Amino acid sequence: MTSKRPTRLDYCQYLLVSQTNYTITNYADHTQNTMSHDAINRYLREDRLTSRLIWENVRSQIEPFLHGYIVFDDTVLDKNYSQNIELVRRQYSGNAHGLIKGIGLVNCVYVNPETGRYWVIDYRIYDPDHDGKTKLDHVRDMLNQIVDHKQLSFHAVLMDTWYATKELMLHIDSLRKIFYCPLKDNRQVDDSGGKSLYRRVDSLTWSNHEWAHGKLIKIKGFPKDYKVKLFRVSVSTHRTDWVVTNDLSQDSLDATQEVCGMRWKIEQFHREIKQLTGIEKNQCRKARIQRNHIACAMLVWIRLTDLARKTRKTIYRIKHGLLDEYLRQQLKNPSVKMRFA
Repeated sequence: MTSKRPTRLDYCQYLLVSQTNYTITNYADHTQNTMSHDAINRYLREDRLTSRLIWENVRSQIEPFLHGYIVFDDTVLDKNYSQNIELVRRQYSGNAHGLIKGIGLVNCVYVNPETGRYWVIDYRIYDPDHDGKTKLDHVRDMLNQIVDHKQLSFHAVLMDTWYATKELMLHIDSLRKIFYCPLKDNRQVDDSGGKSLYRRVDSLTWSNHEWAHGKLIKIKGFPKDYKVKLFRVSVSTHRTDWVVTNDLSQDSLDATQEVCGMRWKIEQFHREIKQLTGIEKNQCRKARIQRNHIACAMLVWIRLTDLARKTRKTIYRIKHGLLDEYLRQQLKNPSVKMRFA
């Protein structure tokens, strides 16, 4: 019997409905002999899915807002127990709090602060050995794409400390956009107007007025007259973020804290896509297969999110709810019956 050749839609459907096992072997085993493992593997080797596909599928779902936020952050797809998978490299993982083997993804999420909804609109795979690009290069590329081609309305860019570089902050400023990003504790700054030496940002003294309304500082290495506003934001009892913005009119700690809270939407996205789409689970060795699998997982997240909003359910309820009918059938007529208790 000739094996059916799977399509992109077929593979995405598999990732959407499968609950725990996302391997090609599992997919082939559950197609009633219509698709072979080799046919699925061949499709994933030959298709060429890119991040452009994400924008094409999500653009009609986005609810643009003039004061929307663009959020950048990276995550690592855990491949710690894999062997010889292309694209895998040792890199720092925030979840693991250390170096692990994995595939790095730099993601871009659009947030509508009025509704609290968010959409992934772009991503890049961190592969410096082949494209020579750093994570900062990927962020700049995605940001330029938004401004020059996507033409999506937004007010500010939110980033993690990793991206709080002079080059990126000045680039955002040149686009006439606002940025908010935390500095590392040891970042050298000056709040004296040039009267004192630079010192660590966590060693600055704060008056009650500065605590509530922020203070003007210069970051070491920036142009002479370039100032930013610094806020001391308490994230928890054990953590303080030193948040800077080029919006010099910002004078409210509460407003700054609210803006920074939007940055956690991308962490929510990372958690959802890892738990619900199997994005980390493909163990094929070829880079092209990994790239196509990642793109399909992104499309599945977009579909699940759209369904969740339309039905007013959580994305987890949509995914796990696929098992409801199975459970009802098994309770009514179990295929494996209990014989003792």
